[in-house]
Amino acid sequence: MYDPKSLRAEDFIDHDEVLASLEYANKYADNADIVDQIIEKARQRKGLTHREASVLLACTMPDKIQEMYSLAEQIKKDFYGNRIVMFAPLYLSNYCINGCVYCPYHRQNAHIPRKKLTQEDIVREVTALQDMGHKRLAIEAGEHPSMNPIEYILESIRTIYSIKHRNGAIRRVNVNIAATTVENYRKLKEAGIGTYILFQETYHKQSYEALHPTGPKHDYAYHTEAMDRAMQGGIDDVGLGVLFGLQSYRYEFAALLMHAEHLEAVHGVGPHTISVPRIKHADDIDPNAFDNGIDDDTFAKICACIRLAVPYTGMIISTRESKAVRERVLRLGVSQISGASRTSVGGYCEPEAEDDNSEQFDVSDKRTLDEVVRWLMELGFIPSFCTACYREGRTGDRFMSLCKSGQIQNCCHPNALMTLKEYLEDYASPETRRIGESLIQRELENVTSERVREIARRNLALIEEGKRDFRF
Repeated sequence: MYDPKSLRAEDFIDHDEVLASLEYANKYADNADIVDQIIEKARQRKGLTHREASVLLACTMPDKIQEMYSLAEQIKKDFYGNRIVMFAPLYLSNYCINGCVYCPYHRQNAHIPRKKLTQEDIVREVTALQDMGHKRLAIEAGEHPSMNPIEYILESIRTIYSIKHRNGAIRRVNVNIAATTVENYRKLKEAGIGTYILFQETYHKQSYEALHPTGPKHDYAYHTEAMDRAMQGGIDDVGLGVLFGLQSYRYEFAALLMHAEHLEAVHGVGPHTISVPRIKHADDIDPNAFDNGIDDDTFAKICACIRLAVPYTGMIISTRESKAVRERVLRLGVSQISGASRTSVGGYCEPEAEDDNSEQFDVSDKRTLDEVVRWLMELGFIPSFCTACYREGRTGDRFMSLCKSGQIQNCCHPNALMTLKEYLEDYASPETRRIGESLIQRELENVTSERVREIARRNLALIEEGKRDFRF
């Protein structure tokens, strides 16, 4: 029986409720009056239920779809402005004991080179990332109790935060590792992580168990209930996601929103971020072997409907997607993107040889960080390297309350400009710097508080003199 307040996975992701939601969506998908009512509710910026959002996702009326897209773009501007947060993944180890059939790190893959970074390797990798200009990382590691124990992850986090190279520093480490215990989540919190991210892969239990035939990840309930344990361990910000292509996208969409509703019902705050990866080619993985792939139009629609359903939640898209796809969905709700990513272990210092490839998936957008930053600015976005909310304690319900009230704009907009200024001073090419300086001067006028604007202007001048790390 569906119960969003239950801590039992099969209650808050109730299979029958998902099916009933899809049936409801089929019934009303092209009912103009019902669709209009749901769009009007979304216009209030209060979010939508999983059933309501499923109706919009199923809708096939072109004029209504365009209305959804326009509203999603406006809602994204209202809460996140024109800022796009930048990050990079850092793969620590690809040793894994799971049998996930969609991932090349699965235990049965005998020919992929297995690698694990030493702490000295991490120093080199992070130094290379700092030299690009990155300030925020998402660390990744396969599930392997002896090769990648929690102690290794914690030591790696300490190493990352300790590295200060020229003007470089990693100011926020997000963590994407396997589901673990409340005690281990408490240790991650004490280590100073930002967001804990865990993709569900698929919410369809039968498919989940088939796709994870061996290893600890086979336990559907333990995996699905991980976010509750993370929050019990004191982690305020958690990030959800599914791997689109493994199961029916409409099933995953409804269940993903049910998970967000569950977190809100139990913990008083929904997910900090939602990621929208699609299955891609990798070492021994052929995406065509999975018959639930989605085209670019459907992908764009999913992004827009997520933005309407959870207007305050950050949305992440990685370099799995091409420049063209990323450009399209940036306007439909995406607020964070990776840049110059390497999905291999140790790929930042030295590109891997073709016969020594340890990538988790093929990267579609292979541009440098400078090229991505310039592209964003040419599109009218502010590339933001800001990590202030985490370091100022604006996490969990405190972040959400500021976001919902609109007050976050008085912090995030000037913080984005100041971190962009740091990037321009320390790392940018001459052309990127020229475009960025012009953008900063224009965007300063959009800071609503005169006092904040003057402080930002003063700090920008101090950055030119060599000072760093100002934040509201």
